[in-house]
Amino acid sequence: MKQGGWTRTLALTVCSAAIGGTFQYGYNISIINAPTTYVQKFINETCMERWGTALDSSQVTLIWTFIVSIYSLGGLLGSLLAGPMAIKCGRKGALLLNNCFLFLSAVLALSSRYAGSFEMIILARLLVGVNAGVSMNVQPMYFGESAPKNLRGAVAFSSAVFTALGILMGQITGLTEVLGSESLWPYLLASNALPGLVQLITLPWFPESPRYLLIDRGDREACGQALKRLRACSVFTAEMEEILQERAGAGEARAKTLWELFSDRSLRRQLYTVMVASSAMMLCGNDSIYFYASYIFQEAGIPMDKIQYVTIGTGACEFTSAMVCNLLIERVGRRLLLAGGYLFMSCWAVVFTVALSLEGKVAGMPYLSMVCVFAYILSFGMGPAGVTGILPAELFDQMARPAAYMVAGSMMWLNLFLVGMAFPFIVSGLGQFCFIPFCGVCVTACLFIGFTLPETKGRTLAEITEEFEKRNKKGTANGLPKYGPQSQSLTDPSECLETENI
Repeated sequence: MKQGGWTRTLALTVCSAAIGGTFQYGYNISIINAPTTYVQKFINETCMERWGTALDSSQVTLIWTFIVSIYSLGGLLGSLLAGPMAIKCGRKGALLLNNCFLFLSAVLALSSRYAGSFEMIILARLLVGVNAGVSMNVQPMYFGESAPKNLRGAVAFSSAVFTALGILMGQITGLTEVLGSESLWPYLLASNALPGLVQLITLPWFPESPRYLLIDRGDREACGQALKRLRACSVFTAEMEEILQERAGAGEARAKTLWELFSDRSLRRQLYTVMVASSAMMLCGNDSIYFYASYIFQEAGIPMDKIQYVTIGTGACEFTSAMVCNLLIERVGRRLLLAGGYLFMSCWAVVFTVALSLEGKVAGMPYLSMVCVFAYILSFGMGPAGVTGILPAELFDQMARPAAYMVAGSMMWLNLFLVGMAFPFIVSGLGQFCFIPFCGVCVTACLFIGFTLPETKGRTLAEITEEFEKRNKKGTANGLPKYGPQSQSLTDPSECLETENI
């Protein structure tokens, strides 16, 4: 086995954490689309039974929109809970505890039709959003702290791979022949309990984050045991030494609160970078294009009863691109994948706008629109989908990392909610030019990342901080605060002893 590479324990830890983690985020985004008509019918029938009056279509649509959108609000709440849970319960413990929200959500969804209560569906979606919000923050933190330096990007990027897999599996599960029928929609909404159960059974057998054990708990022996299992070797002196040095640098300091993170001027540039990258990930409109895909496929002449099968191609696209990017991230680097992904997305948004403008005037434009849908999603999966989640783990130390993930998660969920609410109005107001705002977001994100984000591949936290200082020298000369003291790297990247670098 290659030293410092993938080990069986590390691979199984990743699978166990992700199947009940970011997999759930993608799965719960996609399964809600299939039962739309059936749940709306259930809402109307419930109101008819209660008050003897049916709702008009706009009222039903409003309730349905609230059911869909409250998932994002639950995610925002979960991202705020993630930091305290990760600190008090540990990274692994937080993921295990997080399943309580999921199982309660499944019970509510499964019981809603028998209880005649669409409010139970609303509460179920809120709770499953909380579950996704916690896992989207804690899981990348857990992976980043458990992986060796040469695999840190690939391990952390696996979160995006499992998100894409969740989207694809949700689309498959939502097929009419599986659980997407009128009689089975409550089981579809409750099916997310199965991946959670798998995690609850398997994850306790794998080690906690070594950095959390030593820096937060001060348990050197447990840290050594975790490293021994994750690295499949008994010699990891350099890695242990680096963790000890980071612990010594932190002294008796405790984990930073949100206010302390925002008040720390030495971390301000890193914080701005993470906030912009997290916001752009949702404001780029990739999740909205999933909803727009059905219209595009309909315009392309695909029969309505076949669109659900073609739509699976969108999930397959993101999953394929995430797998390819997972293989490239340690070779190409973070900044190129992130900036390049947004650059390609902006180009495809322009082509998409042209295709929509020429529909009905030039033959074949609906098919070009289909190509743009898949290409846009592929470009997103090749960079922004996975690299964005790695940044807080690589730009912040152990004391600031939980709060940094809270900020990143909050920005993602808040912007997802805003885009979800605004997208129908953008489409109705701008028509064929509806993707121009998203194109602007992609161009802005590409330029910002290209000019402000240093390459973090294979670097220690001290080296990354030093690079931020170099980029900030001009601002320092103008009276802006200088970043904190540098520390020396201890690692030799060629050995199993190599340092985990966050």
